[in-house]
Amino acid sequence: MKLGTVSNRKILRQVSVLALCVAAGWFLKGRLTPAVQVAGAGQQEPYVLIQGLKKADISPKTSYIGHVEAIKSVNLTPQVTGYVEKVLFQEGSFVNEGDLLFVIEQKRYLANVELRKAELQSAKANLVRAERDFKRQAQLSKQNYASKATFDTAESTYLQAKAAVAQAEANLDLAEIDLGYTEIKAPISGYIGKAQVTEGNYVSSSAQNLARIVQTNPIRVVISVTDKDYLENKLLNDTGGKGAIRSEIVLPNGQVMENHFLSRFTDNEINTDTATIAIYSEYANNEGLLIPGNYVDVKIGLKEEQMALLVPQSAVAQDEYGNYVMIVKDGVAEERRVELGDLIGVSQVVKSGLKPDDKVIVQGLQKVQNGTKVKAELVNPSAGEEK
Repeated sequence: MKLGTVSNRKILRQVSVLALCVAAGWFLKGRLTPAVQVAGAGQQEPYVLIQGLKKADISPKTSYIGHVEAIKSVNLTPQVTGYVEKVLFQEGSFVNEGDLLFVIEQKRYLANVELRKAELQSAKANLVRAERDFKRQAQLSKQNYASKATFDTAESTYLQAKAAVAQAEANLDLAEIDLGYTEIKAPISGYIGKAQVTEGNYVSSSAQNLARIVQTNPIRVVISVTDKDYLENKLLNDTGGKGAIRSEIVLPNGQVMENHFLSRFTDNEINTDTATIAIYSEYANNEGLLIPGNYVDVKIGLKEEQMALLVPQSAVAQDEYGNYVMIVKDGVAEERRVELGDLIGVSQVVKSGLKPDDKVIVQGLQKVQNGTKVKAELVNPSAGEEK
């Protein structure tokens, strides 16, 4: 009998503990459920999240992998020999056409210019003397006071003096050209890279590279398309200018560049190894986001936009009658039957059934029915945006 009494007490304790756990669970549920009491009704308004519709361009686009390259790029190489006296730019900076970048020692080339000037003056002096002698011999020859041989000698000396002046002038021009080469200036505007030589280094007129300048605005993006795709896609064939083309560039970080397309041309032959043809497009790059050597996603479509409403897929439900969504108007959930189109990302095209200012329920849809009063909170409108 004592054993039975002990077992009954144990059972009573377990039942008591279970009842306390159940009571605590119901208490916590009431505390954590995000709902509010409806005055006088004794019911709770379901808590839902709503989101606005997005209006977007749904015109078809074809994507290609594009390679960014500079339209103009220059390797600076010395045309004369000598020691580098000055490096007059900051590496990685933007330089303008005509900016002085390097100075190679100039004393020897300045001296050579002065020497050629002196030679020219001497040649001109000889020409003056030879011309006077030739004119004098020509006068004497007419009067039969000078022999034919003497006149011929004077004429030859005069012509040689003229040639010597022309040669001296050419030598002076060459000397001045070499002197000009001692100052290396930027032939184009763009960003300059690392200086391959520093002050004090000896350079020669060879293939030695001093620095490289790359133009970044405008800039070119090249895509390769198959011969079949090129022949079948009329947009790709329109290469005479902008035409009906709308081009978007998606950068590696996901940022989209729009309305930067300037012009385009197609290569003049198909690559027989890959059966593709290169299409070169020029873009404005005012912000410097397109970097030569980078790869980007190029989307090509019609210039005219085809705007449509997009509804998040999370807002769409389905029953035996078709697709529907629940909107919230004046705090009340309303059912709207919708006709849907293509799927674009996480959203779907709405052909009919919704208006641009409608707010659809994207979370808590299972809690409501047509006519249910709800507690609604608007989520970030850009959450369902399509790129």
